[in-house]
Amino acid sequence: MKEPARILVVGGGYVGMYAALRLQRKLSRDEAEIVVISPDPYMTYQPFLPETAAGSIAPAHVVVPLRRVLPKCTVLVGEARRIDHAKKTAVVTTLATEHEGRGELDIAYDVLILAPGSVSRTLPVPGLAEAGIGFKTVEEAVGLRNHVLEQLDIASSTRDVDVRDAALTFVFVGGGFAGVEALGELEDMARYAVRHYHNVTPDDMRWVLVEASDRILPEVGEELGRYTVRELRGRNIDVRLGTRLESCENRVAVLSDGARFPTRTLVWTAGVKPHPIVEASDLPRTDRGRLRATATLRIDGTDDAWTAGDAASVPDITAGAASGPECAPNAQHAVRQAKVLADNVVASLRGSEIKEYRHASAGSVASLGLHKGVAHLYGRRLKGYSAWLMHRAYHLSRVPTINRKARVVADWTLAALFKREIVALGSLENPRAEFEFAAGTGRNPQA
Repeated sequence: MKEPARILVVGGGYVGMYAALRLQRKLSRDEAEIVVISPDPYMTYQPFLPETAAGSIAPAHVVVPLRRVLPKCTVLVGEARRIDHAKKTAVVTTLATEHEGRGELDIAYDVLILAPGSVSRTLPVPGLAEAGIGFKTVEEAVGLRNHVLEQLDIASSTRDVDVRDAALTFVFVGGGFAGVEALGELEDMARYAVRHYHNVTPDDMRWVLVEASDRILPEVGEELGRYTVRELRGRNIDVRLGTRLESCENRVAVLSDGARFPTRTLVWTAGVKPHPIVEASDLPRTDRGRLRATATLRIDGTDDAWTAGDAASVPDITAGAASGPECAPNAQHAVRQAKVLADNVVASLRGSEIKEYRHASAGSVASLGLHKGVAHLYGRRLKGYSAWLMHRAYHLSRVPTINRKARVVADWTLAALFKREIVALGSLENPRAEFEFAAGTGRNPQA
């Protein structure tokens, strides 16, 4: 009997999870063994991270456990370090290899699906590596929420004017979805939270959005981008277009327009780049470092390597040419690409015809805080409350599994019926602090 093909899926994000989910439904165990390598045992639905940071959705409800949804796959929690496609081998490290001292593990495969996603694109800005806070993971969203609430506590309890001003100044760099939505939700949350501080008011806080180009949210169009700027400025948010972060050393954000902001909070959302595993492979890449894909989602020049999502350069054939513009690296394309990719892998194994990926963008939606948003869907432009409802409805329809949909709806319902939670659980980042203090090996976590 013919041995089942080993399909190695690198990445547990949108493409990796959805592709593996479809493959396990369509392929029997006699046809294929599916191995998924992911640095986390869950997939994160990133569009809900701003609401997680604001406390509207519980952190556990924006992640999907891979082992639960992929029962017919082998899930390895670890990192792919190198890929030698010429030998059809991936070099992997897992928690077990690290603890056992075995170093790296070689995994052979017959078919490769390389969908590692992206990481934050940082620049050589002095002080950024030490002071910056990212916003791509659920841990970063929870950490940022705790950090913002902690700054309000610092400002409320200090008599030092400089410390107070720095604690109440929040700088966000990057005017895309991540930066604008995170700022909008957190400013809304902080504005509510200061009601419970006797000596801090909303006017005491300073929120700054820094964007290097001349517009924000380009995906929703120029008109809605201008509306978003007016909306944010109407909330006393300082939006600075055509401006770059020059330095953030010694807790001072220095901008290219000469402005200086002493701050204890600098959130960096200025773009992404392909995961480092892409460069650590022998597969063809574009000038921008993304995997060169064909319209069928094969990696160019290969028969048994496939890709999609943020790390892939997929031609947008709806624009009129197979070598034309690339599909935008967003969740909307990634989820749909995963379906076509999985179907093509199945067709390839069975000797059937494979298909090209084609999908005209439905548009974009963005939340600007509670009951505020913008949307450009199917040619219609929405603003304010209606756009906010559309944002929630659209993403609720896209979040995986009925289980997660129900939990998100429950969170929204409770948030509508009861007041916001304004508790910072910063100790979660160091859960042993209390015990270390009791044992005499650490400082008082309450100090």
